[in-house]
Amino acid sequence: MNQSHNRYLLILTVIFAIEWAFLAVSPHDRSDWVLENALVAVFVILIASTYKKFPLSRVSYTLIFLFLLLHEVGAHYTYADVPYDEWLNNIFGYSLDESLGFERNHFDRFVHFSYGLLLAYPIREVFIRVADVKGFWGYFLPIVLTMSTSMMFELFEWGAAELFGGDLGIAYLGTQGDIWDAHKDMALASLGALIAMVVTALVNIKLQRDFAKEWNESLAIKGQLPLGEDQIRRYLEEAGKN
Repeated sequence: MNQSHNRYLLILTVIFAIEWAFLAVSPHDRSDWVLENALVAVFVILIASTYKKFPLSRVSYTLIFLFLLLHEVGAHYTYADVPYDEWLNNIFGYSLDESLGFERNHFDRFVHFSYGLLLAYPIREVFIRVADVKGFWGYFLPIVLTMSTSMMFELFEWGAAELFGGDLGIAYLGTQGDIWDAHKDMALASLGALIAMVVTALVNIKLQRDFAKEWNESLAIKGQLPLGEDQIRRYLEEAGKN
């Protein structure tokens, strides 16, 4: 990466480190904070260990940075107790919950939506640069991966809640009594990813000259022969010849 790219990533890292350190002090539930930061630690290590050989764009790093900032707020307060409505009341004299008729804390819903909205593009960048996906698949696969990882996280939350149980399990799961909480979270993440990919597609339609050609070619049939048992037979025939 060039020097300006490195400097930009360093600035994001320092800002995130400051926020992390500030919110690590006296979180509302230390055990929940540790659980919430376990995956963050894995993710940050992955980003740090790959940035030299596989640097992402500034857009992708910025989107990841914004998501991590939001997540750390939820980790500090626990997602069910982030006082966003109190902040709005103190600053603007306005209650979002009252205006929209919310009966629960919706910060967790917002972050699940942000997961799709903010991380679908970095996922798309990885797909394009590693798997060389093109056209339709460059927009469809990021949505699918966002949906699947959102589902995997809900399973991870369920497993952690079952393992630890008690107040920690309830705080980490954060369903707030909604039996459809996981379904709504996954739907919001999927919606966020869909919006991100629609916006990306609209930008590319405007700027990419061969957008339509690439899109059509991505949906064209590449292999005329069926796979499955036919492919196994071909493998066996090739092995017999050798």
